[in-house]
Amino acid sequence: MKKNIYILNHYATDMYFNEGGRHLWFAQKLKENGYNPIVFCASTTHNSNKEYFQEEHYKIKYFSSIPFVFIKCAKYDTNGFSRIKNMVDFYQGIMGLRKIDLDIPKPDVIYASSVHPLTLVAGIRLAKFFGVECISEVRDLWPESIVAYSKLTKNNPVIRMLYQGEKWIYKNSDKVIMTWEGGYDYVTDQGWSNLPASKFFHINNGVILKDFDKNIKHNVYKDNLLSDRNYINIVYTGSIRKVNNLDFILDVAKKLNKENNNVRFLIYGSGDEVSKIKQRIIDENITNALYMGKVEKKYIPSILSQADINLLHNQSTILDKYGQSQNKLFEYLAAGKPILQTYTTNYSVIERYSCGEMCEKQEIDQVIFNLKKIINSSAMVEMGINSRNAVLEYDYDLLTQKLINIIENKKMEIIDYDTI
Repeated sequence: MKKNIYILNHYATDMYFNEGGRHLWFAQKLKENGYNPIVFCASTTHNSNKEYFQEEHYKIKYFSSIPFVFIKCAKYDTNGFSRIKNMVDFYQGIMGLRKIDLDIPKPDVIYASSVHPLTLVAGIRLAKFFGVECISEVRDLWPESIVAYSKLTKNNPVIRMLYQGEKWIYKNSDKVIMTWEGGYDYVTDQGWSNLPASKFFHINNGVILKDFDKNIKHNVYKDNLLSDRNYINIVYTGSIRKVNNLDFILDVAKKLNKENNNVRFLIYGSGDEVSKIKQRIIDENITNALYMGKVEKKYIPSILSQADINLLHNQSTILDKYGQSQNKLFEYLAAGKPILQTYTTNYSVIERYSCGEMCEKQEIDQVIFNLKKIINSSAMVEMGINSRNAVLEYDYDLLTQKLINIIENKKMEIIDYDTI
């Protein structure tokens, strides 16, 4: 009989209700391979006042045949004290599994995934209680990301304390999975050379390719602007928050509009900066940048596949040196279109597979230069084909096999994609 795997992800709540996401997909694929995954998540959703199943401290619901255990947590909609309370509630709920008897089997493996580190601490301690292995997955570098996106420095006492907590997590985990290819570079950059490379593994984000293709076929997004071939449509999809820095894209569009009137940016998504972006477009008459609204997830494959170029953009930070793992990157690859990346990353997927252009610096003139390189390239169609070929490495069938090999202490077989 194969193993019972506890998957701890505070924010897997959205995956249950949206019917998709990394740990739901892993759970489905593990189930197909004979494992028994059980997902633990909060009763709340990130950055909203939505809460579910508040009448019980633990509520078991099933997605197909996969148990999701919802843990009662305080609701919040800002990054203040209420969010910290929400994190602590989830931590305490996980630790409470030592004392209560839910109608689920005991774990053989704990697979704990951040965003925040308290989930990993809970996973390590719960694994010790049950006498099983803990695999910690790091998808957001706390506190490095706090330093990257805020005015706090590494010398801040709270930040220094968080770094020590991070090192404790790596030291006490049996194995560590990082979504960045250069994850162990980060460990050595911190001076933690006593942490062996043998316990660190890389599994990036990805897509379920057959579902992506099914959505292209059955959930067609129809819009006259997107389908207008008189324009070269550059599509951005995703969050519209300060960290995404969509103001920069409007600056690019504004300058480009003076020299090229058949290239335009179509922006899809939601976030707390939407009203600001819409107002800038109106006030500054940026006619080649259009906010297209928020769309259901099922329509994203159709939108991306109709674009001429897909835009990979985020605020450039010190984290870029460790690689790239944005979910949208793998959707862009699956769409089979050229990709324009407005910043530089090490371990670049786009450069490795010749899928488009990556800008050396996140500067307006540099982005326009690289955009023109794609548009004027005779290899534009080939870039799209390369994108589609590259995504084969990031299909969840393969990613799950990597996870299984880590669980079972097996080496990953090298796959020859030319034979697929």
